Amino acid sequence: MPLNPTLRPSTDADVPAIAAIYAHHVRTSLASFEIVPPTEDEIARRRMEVLKRGLPFLVAEIARTVVGYAYASPYRLRPAYRATLEDSIYIHPDHARKGIGRLLLQALIAECEAKGYRQMIAVIGDSGNVPSIGLHRACGFEHAGTLRSVGFKFGRWVDSVLMQRPLGPGDSQPPQI
Repeated sequence: MPLNPTLRPSTDADVPAIAAIYAHHVRTSLASFEIVPPTEDEIARRRMEVLKRGLPFLVAEIARTVVGYAYASPYRLRPAYRATLEDSIYIHPDHARKGIGRLLLQALIAECEAKGYRQMIAVIGDSGNVPSIGLHRACGFEHAGTLRSVGFKFGRWVDSVLMQRPLGPGDSQPPQI
């Protein structure tokens, strides 16, 4: 019987596990357009940037082992985008397709709505990334477009799929942030 994951805010102690999960995806998938996995120090720096902005950086753990993580970051840095975030979710390969991504994304959405954000964008590497596209669709995202052949990895051109979901009242009223 599978264990239910626990979701919680990430801590400094989670950085090695987060870095290992991300490194796997950098090396083996098109989910990330990075070519070389960043160091633990770089992952720690990126995590702190998210936290300094007051944004959520969550982990899922089973039996005290981090099995996935998700965070929100600014979609773009120009002031007009201040109410729009981008989500990122990565799951340990041994725990993929077990509902952990959905739990993380739902929690991330709830936290971002509570903070007053109004839109969330998913930038999904590879138009063939059916699991990520399906996850986002199941969590209320809609297809917003496909950027054809914007990345080159593993010897081929790769698309980016854009999906979008309103948060809270969405665009029905001005943002309060």
